[in-house]
Amino acid sequence: MPYIQVNERKIEVDDDGFLVDFACWDEDVLKVLAEANGITDLNENHLKVIYYLRDYYSKYGSTPITKKLCKETGFTIIQIHNLFPAGPAYGAGKLAGLPKPS
Repeated sequence: MPYIQVNERKIEVDDDGFLVDFACWDEDVLKVLAEANGITDLNENHLKVIYYLRDYYSKYGSTPITKKLCKETGFTIIQIHNLFPAGPAYGAGKLAGLPKPS
């Protein structure tokens, strides 16, 4: 299985670059994933979405519907797509270390 190199660690990812183990995520992993996905200017808006997704997944074992994500973060779907061009699941979710959507 493929992996990403984060400092001295090798972190396992699937063929689409999603983390295999949610628990392996940290901000160093985030930076590597963001760069690999063309996001080089991570800011507080990105982090607000990413940490909301991680918190929600930790509590419920699933990802929120897009409407809830928008409501809870205060961003419109257009703003989320501007932050994460691949969208909430394949963009933000991947950077948050969530499993690949089925």
